[in-house]
Amino acid sequence: MSPDLAAPGGHVIENPLSGERITIGAPRAGGSVLEWELELAPGGRVPSSHAHPRQEESFTVLAGQLRLRIAGRRVLAGPGDTVRVPPGAVHHFANPGRSPARVAVRTSPALSMAELLEVAAAMARDQHAAARRRPRPVELALFMRDFEREVRAPYVPAALAGAVIRPVAWLAGRLGLDARYRELRESGQPARQSGQPARESGQPARESGQREPAR
Repeated sequence: MSPDLAAPGGHVIENPLSGERITIGAPRAGGSVLEWELELAPGGRVPSSHAHPRQEESFTVLAGQLRLRIAGRRVLAGPGDTVRVPPGAVHHFANPGRSPARVAVRTSPALSMAELLEVAAAMARDQHAAARRRPRPVELALFMRDFEREVRAPYVPAALAGAVIRPVAWLAGRLGLDARYRELRESGQPARQSGQPARESGQPARESGQREPAR
């Protein structure tokens, strides 16, 4: 783990479905940049392809291997390699190796990425405990609405996605079907204590890859 992330205030998140162990560091540059360390178990992978509409992510491999697919292009990164994912690029990553991969990740601007990671892991733990193969559709719609600045589904126009997700999320709230999701969101409190601003459910906050040569 890098010295910055090992410092007091670092927060660890475990995701049993993806094999991710995430350590969130303190936000930098007035909260505009989030640095976090990803430890990905052998065979672990992010659950699905996705894009970050407004954020750039960079992945610097510290140990092991990381396989990425960025806008249809495949990249295999090893120790010392840095891979950048520009805003809006659909991407996916996995650990193809036999040992854990350790990756330093930088997200800019930070927005509410720390809270997204916390809530996503809480939903994954709940899904894992219930032995469900997929997340509950209502909770997924609520999640995608709340973090629409930070993440979107691939290959679906934002306007079309919003036209589907927002009415479903609104109806869930009206019918009281969002209670469990609210509980899971509340478990994101540790991430907010690390410096990320809190957001009420249903109220998206306002806004405050190219690979480097392998070495």
